[in-house]
Amino acid sequence: MPLLTLHNQQIGWTPLLVLGYLFYLLLGAMVFQLLEKQAETHFRDQFQLEKLKFLQNYTCLDRKALEQFVQVLMEAWEKGVNPEGNSTNPGNWDFSNSFFFAGTVVTTIGYGNLSPSTVAGQIFCVFYALFGVPLNLAFLNQLGKSLNAHLITLERWVQKPGRAQVVQTLAVAIFLTAGTLLFLVFPPLVFSYIEGWSYGEGFYFTFITLSTIGFGDYVIGTNPNKHYIPVYRSLTAIWIVFGLAWLALVFNVGADLMEKFLQLKWHQPDLSLAQGATTKSEDEPEQPRIHIPS
Repeated sequence: MPLLTLHNQQIGWTPLLVLGYLFYLLLGAMVFQLLEKQAETHFRDQFQLEKLKFLQNYTCLDRKALEQFVQVLMEAWEKGVNPEGNSTNPGNWDFSNSFFFAGTVVTTIGYGNLSPSTVAGQIFCVFYALFGVPLNLAFLNQLGKSLNAHLITLERWVQKPGRAQVVQTLAVAIFLTAGTLLFLVFPPLVFSYIEGWSYGEGFYFTFITLSTIGFGDYVIGTNPNKHYIPVYRSLTAIWIVFGLAWLALVFNVGADLMEKFLQLKWHQPDLSLAQGATTKSEDEPEQPRIHIPS
């Protein structure tokens, strides 16, 4: 096992990785609490103030009746019904929206703004995800291998004699830049125009979606005051699938680079093992430097 040499003592990298992972989670918790706690308190106080103003303007209502009405609104929201507007609002379960929902299930994005409300729908969702999630992983894995094969072909082309290292770096940079533009830069412009968001909100939605975090605070096609084309969410679902494969490849490359960076500080105590590994690597054909997890 690779070891880290520190003050002439060898420490396994696994405990350090676990500690680093926990530290990263604790750091995130503290930063999020620092940034969001005060805003949450402000919005909560503002909401209570609005309820008091509402009771003062409509004296025929008491607090209990208002709380019951708020509960009705909350239940409607949990069932995927937008309280704004009226009954003429577009439904959540037409084919386009259902196709989009199916995509969020198999990709495990799960925005949380919409879920099956019937027992039959919930049972079907469980079995649909049971088979759909592995199918999605297999599809993304195959799609990732296809992208990886193109990278390998590109790498072999640029590694031919007479081609400088600059050309190789430039080729990889073009691949990453093209994917960034196609999946992270241009889509927020489209979402911002259609949904009325700022570019920052559109980029936030794009990354949170493609990384499968899926908070559900921003979801496309849910504004009752806007008219969407029928295939809007279906086309977005297809874009999400290909974006997932590309971003997974980028994350994998980043993880490989991080591991290689950490290995620079690792030390193998048994030189014979290291020499044996070197001999073995020389006998085996060269493997691609970018791997897609299977």
